[in-house]
Order: sequence, then structure tokens, then C-alpha cells
Amino acid sequence: MSGATHRHEPLPMSAEPSRFARRIGIPIRRFMSTEAASGAILMVAVLAALSWANSPWSAGYLALWATPVAISVGGFAIDKPLVLWVNDGLMAIFFFLVGLEIKRELLYGELSSPRAAALPIAAALGGMVTPAGIYLAINGFGETSRGWAIPMATDIALALGVLALLGRRAPTELRVFLLAFAIVDDLGAIAVIALFFTEAISFQALLIGAGLFSLIVLGVRVGMRSPLVYLILAVLFWVAILKSGIHATIAGVLLAMVVPASAAIGPDRFAELVGGLLDRLEKPAGEPSEAIGTVSTLVTLSEAPLERLERLLHPWVSYLIVPIFALANAGVVLSGEALAEAATSTITLGVAAGLLIGKPLGIVGASLLMVRAGLAVLPHHVRWPQVLGVGILGGIGFTVALFIGDLAFDLPQQEALAKVGILAASVAAGIAGYLVLRLTTPPATTNSATSVSHGARERRPKH
Repeated sequence: MSGATHRHEPLPMSAEPSRFARRIGIPIRRFMSTEAASGAILMVAVLAALSWANSPWSAGYLALWATPVAISVGGFAIDKPLVLWVNDGLMAIFFFLVGLEIKRELLYGELSSPRAAALPIAAALGGMVTPAGIYLAINGFGETSRGWAIPMATDIALALGVLALLGRRAPTELRVFLLAFAIVDDLGAIAVIALFFTEAISFQALLIGAGLFSLIVLGVRVGMRSPLVYLILAVLFWVAILKSGIHATIAGVLLAMVVPASAAIGPDRFAELVGGLLDRLEKPAGEPSEAIGTVSTLVTLSEAPLERLERLLHPWVSYLIVPIFALANAGVVLSGEALAEAATSTITLGVAAGLLIGKPLGIVGASLLMVRAGLAVLPHHVRWPQVLGVGILGGIGFTVALFIGDLAFDLPQQEALAKVGILAASVAAGIAGYLVLRLTTPPATTNSATSVSHGARERRPKH
């Protein structure tokens, strides 16, 4: 227990965010802010793709993403249409960032202690297994069963974006719960992609990839800090994984796992060194430019590479890469004939039912079982109707769902039917989740009072 706890009486709810910040840290709050803000840009990209694909210029939309793009060096070449450069290349960066977030959560966040992690892990597993089961119940185990993994995914950006519309009404702990189970959900999606959507393996390319990965690990172990060397090795590793038959986005996740999570210089040493430099600046003979440059280097060394990469990549991924992915993949024809076919398609119905029914059922059901069994507790100031609300928001399965849909189906018509289910269910889940949370979450002023009242009756163990 901290010294601050000894010096002060228990504080009202207004002090909770500071305790949360000490436990989780600034990076997670920055993460939620970035993802929530990017939801609006993502929706603009989706609407642009749909408008373009259903306009008189729809042929141009299809032609653009089918444009062949080739890179060749001697007898070696990578030749893919533009859409696959987005899905295999840019999305590898997306999954690299996801890997960084997973590692940070496992080390410092809600998933760092078994007691705290139990509820979001159970919610995520329930939210993956139940939708997949509903999809298979509708489609059986025939040709269309390959889409079983599509409704397993939750789009963090859009889900947090909808939750952000509630403003301060939504407890911070509810946001953290949504973020935690969505990150576990992403981890499950990564495992599904690796295990079930891997093509024939090229062991030669896999061996080259293992060698390159070993060099990266060795560089981290010996303290090599050249970003250019790591970038070259990472690109070569991505190419090796691409050629091996394993989906190239897995390269991004593996690379994230070896990024150091500790800084080269600790806070005490940083303060000592900077203090000495400031003393030099105060002297008449001091050299300001040299001292300032040294301080800049010390600032970089005092930040863990994991945190620095996460901070630098978030804006690019949230505001550029994910919207480009949406623009390239969300363009589905919504003609009357296409919608009529989707309305009777088991693919569309399976995806939509999995997201709209399976997600909240699995998330709330698994959470309820864990709490009733005494294996977990609800987060402070979170009630079951709010868990239902974020469970419904879990049915916003956009980015990763579209990505898995592209992997699951080879026929464009089947993929288009899955996209209709994803888009329709995501819109419905966003609206329904917002309404449930709006009706069950009191305004911020009332919320604080009720939270104190509940806190007086319930004493949950510290995490």
C-alpha cells in the first residue's frame, strides 16, 4: 500500500482516475483517446468505400485495388494487387502495434495479474466461442463454414468511439474492461489466423525467417540500438514469412514480442544526469547546444522502446493505415439484388447473428459465470447492465472481421456476403450498445454519488 494511502482518508470517486492512472499508466489512456478519436475517421473511410463502390465510378474502385504492384530484385519478386499490399503489408504494421499493446497489457496492465485478468479473459473467450458456434449452427460444416471465425472479432477503435459518445457518464473502469477484453479478442484472432489460415508451408523460407528473427533477438540482447538495422531485418523477416505460407501479419506480432519493455536509463539515473547538465548550463562557460542535445538523447533512453514505438505508431495506424484498409475492403455493392441475396444467405445471417447475438451472450454469460463462481469480480463502479452494453459493443466487428473474411473465402461473392453481415451487424451493435449504456449509466454527477454508496457496501479486494 502506498504512503499516500496512509496519509489520507479514503477519497471519493473523483480520486479514482488518479489511482487508475498509477496502476495502468499514461500509455493506456493515450491509447483509448487515440482509438476513440480515430473511429470517426474510420467511419468516413467506410462511407467513402461504400459510396464509391455503389456509384457510377464503381469500376474505377475495383480497378484501383486490383492494380498489380511488383517489387523485384534479380530473380526474386513479390507481385500482388494493391489490395493485398494493403492487407499483407500495411496490416502487418497494424498487427505489430496490436502485439505491442498485448505485451504492455501482459506486463503492466489489466492482464498483468491473474485476479485482474480473469474477467476480461473469460469475457473475450466467451465472446469468441459463442459467435463461432452460432455461425456454425447456421452454416453447418460445408463450404460456407470457413467463415466461422469472422464474428469472433471486436473493433477496438469503433467500440471505444461509441463509448466515448457517453462522455464522463461512462466509468473509466468500464472503458478499461472493454479495452482489456478487446485486446484478448485480438490475441485470439491472431491465433486463429496463424492456425487456420496458413497455406502450404515453405520450410526454406521459414528457415530463413527463423534465422532473421534470431538476429533480431540477438541484437536486442546485446543492446544494439540502431533503428535502421532493425528496420532492414524486420522487412526481410516480413518477406520471409510472406513467402513461407504463414500469413505475413504474424510477422508483425512476433516482432512486437521482442521489443524491450524497459528503458536503458531509469528515472533516478535520468534525474541525476539531467541535473548535472542543468548545473553546467547555469555556468557562464556552459555550452547550451551540446547540453540540450545530450538531454534529448537522455530523454529517448529513459523511455522504453515498447512505449516509444507504441506512441509513435498509434497516430499512423489509427489515422492512416486502418482507414486505408477500410477504404480498400469495405466497398461492397448494395444493390437491391445483392441485398436480397444477403437477406437469405447463411453466410450473412451467420456473421450478423454471431456478432449481434453471440458477442453479448458470450461476453455477459462468461463474465457472469466467473463472478458467480467467485473467480473474478466486476470492476469498481461497473454494473451488469453496463456489462451488457459493452458486450453489445463487442459486436462491432469491423477491421479484423473484414480481414478474416478476406482470408476465409476465395470467392468474391461469398466475401461480399460476409461484408454485408459485418457492416449491418456493426452498425446495429453500435446503435444498440450506445442506447443500452445511455439508459443504464447515470450522468457523471449522479454516477459519483451512487458509486460512493455502492463502494460503502462492497469491499472488493485490491488488484
